[in-house]
Amino acid sequence: MKVTLRLLAIFCCILGFVNQVQAQSNDEWSSALDSARAKEDAKQDSVILSAKYIRYTTLDMMKKGTYTVQIDTSHRNFQYYNKQNLPWNPSINLGSYGLATRDLLFQPSKTIGFQSGFHSLERTLYRPDSIQYFRARARFSELYAVGFFFDDQVFRARLAQNINPRLNIGGEFHATRADGYYTNQKYSDIKSALFAWYESENHRYNLLTNLVFNKLDASENGSILSDNIFKDKEKQSSDRYPVRLQGQGDNRPRNEWRDNSFFIRQSMFLGHLDTVDAGKPTMQIYPTNSVAHNSSVRIQKYNFFKNETDANGAFPYGSSRLTQDTTEITSISNEFEYSFYLRGKSIFKNEAKLNVAFQHDMYWYSDSGINNRFYQNGMLKGELGYKFSDRVNLTGKVNQIVMGHNFGDYLYEAKADFLLSSNVGKITLSAYSQNKSPEMVFNRMNYTYHQWERDLNKTKTQNLAFQYSNPKIGFNGKVEYFLMDNYLYFKEIDNPKNDPRLAKLIEPAQLGSVNLLKVSVGQKFKFSKFTLDNLIVYQKTDQQETLATPEIYTWHSLYYSNVLYKVVDFNIGVDARFNTPFTTPSYSINASQFYNDNAGIKFSTYPIFDAWATANIQRVTLFISCNFVNQYLGMPKGYYTVRRYPMNDANIRFGVSWKFYD
Repeated sequence: MKVTLRLLAIFCCILGFVNQVQAQSNDEWSSALDSARAKEDAKQDSVILSAKYIRYTTLDMMKKGTYTVQIDTSHRNFQYYNKQNLPWNPSINLGSYGLATRDLLFQPSKTIGFQSGFHSLERTLYRPDSIQYFRARARFSELYAVGFFFDDQVFRARLAQNINPRLNIGGEFHATRADGYYTNQKYSDIKSALFAWYESENHRYNLLTNLVFNKLDASENGSILSDNIFKDKEKQSSDRYPVRLQGQGDNRPRNEWRDNSFFIRQSMFLGHLDTVDAGKPTMQIYPTNSVAHNSSVRIQKYNFFKNETDANGAFPYGSSRLTQDTTEITSISNEFEYSFYLRGKSIFKNEAKLNVAFQHDMYWYSDSGINNRFYQNGMLKGELGYKFSDRVNLTGKVNQIVMGHNFGDYLYEAKADFLLSSNVGKITLSAYSQNKSPEMVFNRMNYTYHQWERDLNKTKTQNLAFQYSNPKIGFNGKVEYFLMDNYLYFKEIDNPKNDPRLAKLIEPAQLGSVNLLKVSVGQKFKFSKFTLDNLIVYQKTDQQETLATPEIYTWHSLYYSNVLYKVVDFNIGVDARFNTPFTTPSYSINASQFYNDNAGIKFSTYPIFDAWATANIQRVTLFISCNFVNQYLGMPKGYYTVRRYPMNDANIRFGVSWKFYD
């Protein structure tokens, strides 16, 4: 709490300082605002017309120049409120909103350097680099809610306002409560952010800053006791099946994450500025030289708690009743950047760029409050690119850790885009080479049921990719090849004699070599007012069981689009997704890790159908969906993606978003 108050005080001081220094007459801004409002009042209310005055930028956009994009007012994909069930990024999970989740498809991390290794709740984290910084001629606010009288209750509120033409401040608040389907599947989170964007009058100096707070609480029931619930002639209500961990109230077994951070970026444009749409909301500013400094402080805490005996074998062999396993990481990062651009007469056709940076990171690490360790890294970054006309864009990137704990880590990337024509489409060739240190959970763990100290080898990954896209015919295809050495994963300790003292005991392991071919094909078909979206992913590897990923995954979405009474723009459709059987992993509760067990079970898989509708009514966007609708027909009665943890039952969800511009 003290740390939070200190971060809030720092943030308020920065805003106060910027506001005091830049306080001056706002007559010009007020006049423009009054004119815009008068123009709006003279016309019928329109989402598109109003929304064009609300624009935002992001950290990645600001690294290239100063420009904004209009907020999204469409209802496309609005029904996918649960990040566990994104059709283009499917997952395996423990069967309820917010609980431990892992990618279904193979997607290796491209990060290097110090990493904690805890990823099971990452999909619900709110990250500083996802903050949107606004430029709004009128106060912008948005309310978003899912659930109401349903089990998943998700609420979000956002507010942004320009204090003057150069300073915008805002904040967000997220709260979620999900009861789950089986006992002890409750999940809750509280996430909030404060942010500000200041731009000097001459457009050369920019300041981005934010405070982000995450509090995630995921209950753990250790799985249900029955292994055959979907074979029962008359299936009971899910909450009537006994589970392995039954503590309630304050003794409820749970994984708790706290992730709080403060970020500030200051940048200065030097030399000549190239400007597009000067004086308009769509104005874009691109520098020839820029320098920037990024600084951040992040405090992460991972805690597992239980206060009951393990009568049903949820954990490895042991007699612990009260368990409080904790990992804490505090990090401070500073990055210095310099960018140089050389352009022709048109900034969108010919451009050469050079970006160089040095990043220094410090980490204070502690597990279970016993062992405190300090690490640091120094990383050199570089990017070289050349854009020829609007047809060819070549880019090369280098990230190399040159000092510190993870010395020798690197990530080298190259990419080439070739636009053939608007009718023929675009080809993208890319490749990367990565040398990555093991994440901390692989090298070290000091928890109640798991202890190890290892010195594992770095993982080396080589990737080649070819992509072809043609928006005109709705096609997108990508072929990727991965070659990995020393691939890291968790497995159950070998137990040929079935010794109960070794059951569910996990350890880190490495594979000598892994080859994987991944082919992804997306195709959109349109028939009058009907649209059929398709995604097919094929993965072939010589280590299919170890990677625990299916060979084939497909998703199809058929929907009808229309406008009702010239007011309601709506889509109504049905989705179907399917994957082939694969060796399903198990889940280690207190370590919060998915692992390969000795059983090696492949569960049957079935198409899962969802029916849904989305709509826009002026400034209101809404959806209603019936998920896993084919369970009502008993085809199937249920299914698994993680061993012992049944997936969610059929359910109905309703959500609404309301945007305000005033």
